[in-house]
Amino acid sequence: MAGNLKNIDSVTIEVSKETEPQRLDSFLASHPDLDLTRNRVQKLIADSHILVNGKPASKKYTIQRGDTISLSVPPPLPREAIAQNIPLDIVYEDEYLIVVNKPSGLVTHPGAGNRTGTLVNALMFRFGSLAAGSAVDRPGIVHRLDKNTSGLLVVARTDA
Repeated sequence: MAGNLKNIDSVTIEVSKETEPQRLDSFLASHPDLDLTRNRVQKLIADSHILVNGKPASKKYTIQRGDTISLSVPPPLPREAIAQNIPLDIVYEDEYLIVVNKPSGLVTHPGAGNRTGTLVNALMFRFGSLAAGSAVDRPGIVHRLDKNTSGLLVVARTDA
């Protein structure tokens, strides 16, 4: 095999003679050198980023011994929160945390379909940086409230 997808964006796999026939998505999702979920594999197949023997794979393809599987994984879309000037009701702040009163109708953090116009976008504008958080599009978020729920949110300013 030519590398793995933990470190590169494309790879070619030769299906060994010992490999039992199985669905392509299951084979790739369970492959020890690939860091891909079955859903991610299915999306790559649908977007023609996976070829079998030089041809675009179908989602229900069953691999055969001797198949050559080529994967090309596009780079992920940027996920960093964009700073936006959105009014905030800051209830408390110190050097370690912020308590903000989130109004109903405001999404807490960016996600699919809501990349902008969120509480995190407003916080990035007002404070510039926050704690790393669990993901780059959720800096400082300790917990969240649903879009249509209002209430107090605690936001970490530092990783301490």
